[in-house]
Amino acid sequence: MTRALALRAASLVWLVLVWVLLWGTVSAANILGGVVVATLITVLLPLPRVPVQGRIHLWSVIKLIGLALGYAAQSSVQVAWLSVRPGPLPVTGVLRCRLGIKSDLVLTLCVDVLNLIPGTLVLEVDRVKRVVYVHVLDIGTDKAVRHFHRTVRQLDRLFIQAFERDTEWTPAPLPDDNATERSPR
Repeated sequence: MTRALALRAASLVWLVLVWVLLWGTVSAANILGGVVVATLITVLLPLPRVPVQGRIHLWSVIKLIGLALGYAAQSSVQVAWLSVRPGPLPVTGVLRCRLGIKSDLVLTLCVDVLNLIPGTLVLEVDRVKRVVYVHVLDIGTDKAVRHFHRTVRQLDRLFIQAFERDTEWTPAPLPDDNATERSPR
């Protein structure tokens, strides 16, 4: 079984599972209906191929998940404290961070993790320059700004270790003219 067929089968199984969960009852009719809907979706609305480079390094992914969960917990406590503490509202602002991530897919994953950290929201991503603009809830002190930049640098470093080590990463081939991808207008 080729990798493409395995991915397609996994997509079908996932869509059927979502269908059954939406209906809330496991029955032959729901499973059959899910198979029909999943097949129609994958045939009529195919997703473009996403180029994937490099290898996944399990230990680095585990460290990345642990760090992201730690940052989310820490930020949740900070946001909760900022919402109940007496005094003026925190100073908010937009900070710019340059990332060393090369792949668009890994850049998207990093932006998703940044958005999951309470008190931060990625407003814009410059794919060419690899710069993200992030709204941060509390930048009232230089220490808070340095902490945010340190957080982003650590996430960037761990994403590169987990997915884009220089010894294993090569740019994805350009899509061929017959591909189903459309160029942006």
